Amino acid sequence: MPLFRHLTTGLGTATVATLATITGAPLTVVAAPAPAHVTAARDAASWLAGEFTDGTLPGPFAPEDWGLTIDGLVALSATGVDAPTRKAATAQVAEHVRSYNSYDDWGIEGFTDGGATAKLLYAASAAGADPTDFGGYDLRAETLSLIAGADAGHQRGRITSRTTADSGPDVGNTFDQSFAVLGLARSGDLPQDTVDFLIRQQCAAGGFRLYPDTADGPSPSCDEQPGATLDVDSTAMAVQALLAAAEDGASGAGDAARKGADWLVTQQHADGSFGGSGPTTGANSNSTGLAGQALAAAGRDDDAARAAKALAALQLTANGGAASADAGAIAYNTDGLTAAKAGGIGGTDRDQWRRATAQALLGLAQVPLGRIGLDAPPTSPPTPTGTPSPTTTASPTASPTLTASPRPTGTAGPTPGVTSPPGTPAPTTAAPTTAAAPITTPAPPGPGGLPTTGAAVGTYLLVALLLVGGGVILLVLGRRRAE
Repeated sequence: MPLFRHLTTGLGTATVATLATITGAPLTVVAAPAPAHVTAARDAASWLAGEFTDGTLPGPFAPEDWGLTIDGLVALSATGVDAPTRKAATAQVAEHVRSYNSYDDWGIEGFTDGGATAKLLYAASAAGADPTDFGGYDLRAETLSLIAGADAGHQRGRITSRTTADSGPDVGNTFDQSFAVLGLARSGDLPQDTVDFLIRQQCAAGGFRLYPDTADGPSPSCDEQPGATLDVDSTAMAVQALLAAAEDGASGAGDAARKGADWLVTQQHADGSFGGSGPTTGANSNSTGLAGQALAAAGRDDDAARAAKALAALQLTANGGAASADAGAIAYNTDGLTAAKAGGIGGTDRDQWRRATAQALLGLAQVPLGRIGLDAPPTSPPTPTGTPSPTTTASPTASPTLTASPRPTGTAGPTPGVTSPPGTPAPTTAAPTTAAAPITTPAPPGPGGLPTTGAAVGTYLLVALLLVGGGVILLVLGRRRAE
């Protein structure tokens, strides 16, 4: 009898430990990308790592572009490429927190950019650093201090900027809110108000608007803004942030993420590519990278694979003509790829290629934003000698080739209150201008929740309990033999 009690106690303890391990796993199991796409992602990251100098990426107007450097750091972290460059970039960003989230370098003191602070919080977590002591700053506490409280009415839960008379108004966007949700979810408790504000940026069709504000001031919700423009990039960001929030137990996050993924599927072009809104409407690798990453995170494996195929078609290879030396880099669109093959990547064009590659490779690696730095980067078997590289896909011919002026990550001087989406390739900013046509969201694939991919948690639990039970039986038999 004493032996039986001891064994049942051990079984209970082991079962609790097993349950604790299982419940710590992500809710959605992301399928591994195709080996060819993993190789393409690593090739892109290797090229991007070569563009770093002393841990930073340059911008069009300055030797260090901190927004682009952060995008590059996240991209390298997603693929696990070049640990020394990742370490140097992490150190540089930590040393220049205020260069990115303030206007101190421009002589305007007292301003703190909420979106930039939230992005730093996320980046520190994704890079494996301590976000509560990053360059001497507690980014989590700082981000929480910038979340609007109950007195803000329908703006409650919004990430805001600390403005001054010289800095101009606070004009945030859905990228900022998504980074706030991602960063807070990864660094501790996630306030439900922050999630609720992000969900209010989703229209009934399922897509998310880029800007919560109109010319008349903040709009309570996406559906209450007449002619709201739904944006692929902001929707992809929001879907990934809400998936992280759902893992954290936030109410309503899973359903909103599923609706957002449904809407993204309706926006995918026949060749697998995506376009944004406003000046980024044409098919481009930035939008395709983010959307493909979001679809993979949401378990839409086939659609994510089609996006990855479109991205691989925009990648330079060793057979890239005049740009062969830049093999691995990903063009913003087919026009950019054609021009590079004919004349190489000129000095003035490299900035666009850096921004496009940093964001596009996320759709090839397919590690969700909420899991970068937590899950092991995808790997692929080495290419056999004499076998053509899997990234030597021909340039697509059916995709749109409209040249657009995408949103930037940085400007020559402070643009009060504006934090632009990451990885966008050109130094001009334009807000979405025309309303999107009404879109009917397809019916969800099942009753509530996100698509289930990979093995079910119940299966893991059953296997774990069987293993524990088997161990107990062996222990009993061993004790009997000893007696």
